[in-house]
Amino acid sequence: MLKTPLGRFRAVALAEGLSFVVLLFIAMPLKYGAGMPLAVKYVGWAHGLLFVLYLFALMEAAIACRWSLVRAVGAFIASLVPFGTFVLDARLRREEQATSIQPAP
Repeated sequence: MLKTPLGRFRAVALAEGLSFVVLLFIAMPLKYGAGMPLAVKYVGWAHGLLFVLYLFALMEAAIACRWSLVRAVGAFIASLVPFGTFVLDARLRREEQATSIQPAP
């Protein structure tokens, strides 16, 4: 999975999406509900790092796979929506499977 630009992008996207969900649904409630601001500090720091890695991996995958600007922007927007990277990964996996199944001409 990590040998291709698309594989690296998918791996980083899953990690970034998971960190976003943890930040929103675990760390933020801990900060405001239980008075534990360190949860947001550390999870937020990790999420920020993963978001930057996501942007670099997106750029690499978009160039290597020759994605259109619309597709690259859509992948960027997926990182801003909770669970968006999971939906994007499912779509990329389906496309990858569809292209590997088609017989060669």
